[in-house]
Amino acid sequence: MSERNFWIGVASRSHVELGVRGGFAQLNHGKKAPLRRLEAGDGLVYYSPRTDYPDGGTLKSFTAIGIVRTGVSYEAEMSDSFHPFRLDVEYLEAHEAPISPLIERLSFIRRKESWGAAFRFGHLKVPERDFRLIAEAMGVDSNALAGR
Repeated sequence: MSERNFWIGVASRSHVELGVRGGFAQLNHGKKAPLRRLEAGDGLVYYSPRTDYPDGGTLKSFTAIGIVRTGVSYEAEMSDSFHPFRLDVEYLEAHEAPISPLIERLSFIRRKESWGAAFRFGHLKVPERDFRLIAEAMGVDSNALAGR
């Protein structure tokens, strides 16, 4: 396994919940290309700006966290016209954590006054320190992440 990386995916809470129940992750509405960057053992946390897509209530919270299992993407069939790409993820026991108390401490958010811009591309690589900070806010012992 190469060096471990840490990622944030952006999706509504309801979409994240589907992934948690199914043990998978999708990025950028099921596109394959973003998944190619994730490898087995990488950390993934979801940020949910809304409860539902596209018009759900405002949430602005981290909603799920896990570890990529194999890093091998596959295509799934959700309907006749929608075949998203997925990766298997082992989700950890966690609770939602609002982003507002973390903004000042997250290094990947460079411009604190326009912090939402950091999420505009639907996924991003973040430093391990930031991932652990989010994990702790979600009630996950960040030391438990080390052996995974």
